[in-house]
Amino acid sequence: MTSNLEIAAPRRPGDEMLFTPDALAFLGALVSRFAPRVDERLAARHARQSRLDAGERFDFLAETADVRAADWKIAPVPADLADRRVEITGPVDRKMIINALNSGANVFMADFEDSLAPTWENVVQGQLNLQDAVARRISHTDPASGKTYALAERTAVLVVRPRGWHLPERHLRLDGRAVPAALVDFGLYLFHNARALRASGTGPYFYLPKLESHLEARLWNDVFADAQRALDLPLGTIKATVLIETLPAAFEMDEILWELRDHAAGLNCGRWDYIFSFIKKLRADPRCVLPDRGDVTMEQPFLRAYAQLLVRTCHRRNAHAMGGMAAQIPVKGDPERNERALAKVRADKVREVTDGHDGTWVAHPGLVPVARAIFDEHMPGPNQIATRRREDVRVTAAELLATPAGPRTVAGLRHDVRVGVQYLESWLRGNGCVPLYDLMEDAATAEISRAQVWQWLRHGAALADADERAAPLDAARLRAVIDDEMGAFSGGRFAEARALFERLCTSETFEEFLTLPAYERLEDQPVPA
Repeated sequence: MTSNLEIAAPRRPGDEMLFTPDALAFLGALVSRFAPRVDERLAARHARQSRLDAGERFDFLAETADVRAADWKIAPVPADLADRRVEITGPVDRKMIINALNSGANVFMADFEDSLAPTWENVVQGQLNLQDAVARRISHTDPASGKTYALAERTAVLVVRPRGWHLPERHLRLDGRAVPAALVDFGLYLFHNARALRASGTGPYFYLPKLESHLEARLWNDVFADAQRALDLPLGTIKATVLIETLPAAFEMDEILWELRDHAAGLNCGRWDYIFSFIKKLRADPRCVLPDRGDVTMEQPFLRAYAQLLVRTCHRRNAHAMGGMAAQIPVKGDPERNERALAKVRADKVREVTDGHDGTWVAHPGLVPVARAIFDEHMPGPNQIATRRREDVRVTAAELLATPAGPRTVAGLRHDVRVGVQYLESWLRGNGCVPLYDLMEDAATAEISRAQVWQWLRHGAALADADERAAPLDAARLRAVIDDEMGAFSGGRFAEARALFERLCTSETFEEFLTLPAYERLEDQPVPA
C-alpha cells in the first residue's frame, strides 16, 4: 500500500521510525476519507457564528430531545480508567513525559494541543517520545545538571490529546493542502502504539479538545471505527474523554456522549477554553461583556451551572465527570505566596469533589499530593458515578448564558496585555507552556486575555481602578497601555508578539483562534508590521 501524503519538511533523525511506509499509508487513508468532513464541520461552525452574530441564542436542541430523555449508558470503561482522581497534563517533551508519568498522578494527559507550540520538531519528537514511553525505554539526561531521568516501576495511565479540528499540519500535505492536525496526532500515535498498549494491559486513550457539537463527536467516532477496522482492533478499544470547553458543547453533553457511546470514557470541564468560548461565541452581544479575567472564577453562576450539569449528565450515563485545571504552580523561595497558591488549589478541589466530580487536573507534579489528599478525604471509592448522581441539578439555558459579575479595571487590562504578549513570544519560540505570575499559562488562558481585550475594545467597556474615573477603552488607550507594559521586555520575539497581539485585539473581525495566525509565523517567519 502506498501513501498519497507528502512530507513538506526536511528529514530529521528519527523520521524513519515514525513515517514508515505502512504508517504513512494508514495516515493517508484516514486523511483522504475524513479531511472533507473536517472541512464541513468547520464550515458549520462559521455558519453558526454568523447566526449568533445576527442575534440567534443558544438553547438545548429540539431535534435531539429524545436522546436526552432516553435511559442509556456508555460502554464500560477499562479497569485502568476507573480511578482518575488526579490527572496531570503537560506537553510531550521528554523530561515532562517522564516526570508526569512518575508524578503519582493516576493519569498523564500528554498534550499536542494547548501546551505545545506545534513546530515540526516538537510534533515529530513528541510522537517519538511517546513511542519510547509506551515501550518503557524512555530516558533523559539534563545537559545542564547531568541528572538522568527514567520511568519508575509504577506510572500513570497515558492519555493523549491531539490538536483540535481547526488546526492544520502544514508539514504534511494531501493534494497540495495542509492536512487536519488532529488526524496526524491521533493517527500516528494509534498506529505505532495501540498493540503495545493493549499488550501491557492498557489501551489507546485520548482527550478530544474544543468540540462544538455532537456532529463533531460523530466525526471522531467514525474516525475511531475506521482506524480500528484498519488495524484489526476490536470496536471500543479506543476510549476518549471529551473536553467540554466550548459554549455550544455545554448544550450537547448528552448528545456527545451518545455519539461516542462505544468509545466514551467521560467528559471534562475545560474551564479556561470555556471562558474563552463564552467571549468568542457571544462577542456581538454587549450584554455579555466579561469582568476582569481574575474575577471569572468557578464560583460565578454560569460556571457553577456548567460544572454541575456536566456531573449530572456524566453520572446518568455511567461516565466519568472530570474537573478542571488548577493553573497555580508552587512558588519557590516565598512561603507566603506559595501557601496562598496552595490554598486556592485546595479550595478548588474541595468544590469539585463535593460537587460530585470523579477527578481533577493539575499542571505541576508538586500539586499532585495536594489534589490527591482532597479527593482521598472526600471520595473513598474509585469514583462517584454511583454515589453522587446529582439528580437535584436542573440547569436552564439562561443559567448557562448568565454574564458573570465583577469590575473591569485598568489593572485587569494591564495583566491581560502582559500575559498575552509574553505567552505569544514564548509560543513563537516553540514553547507552549509558560509559567507567568504564579500560574501555568497555555494557549487557552492566553486566549482569554486577548479575547477579553478585543471584547472590551469592541464594546467600549468602561475601565477604571479605584483612584481613576471610569472611561471607555479605545484603541489609543489600549496602545498606550501596551507601550507602557512592554517597556520592560525586549529581545527574543517580543516585537513580533506585540504586533500580533495588538492586531488580534484591534481587528474589526474576531480571529477564531490566536494559534492560527501565530502558526503561520511559528518557525522563524516574521510578523508583518
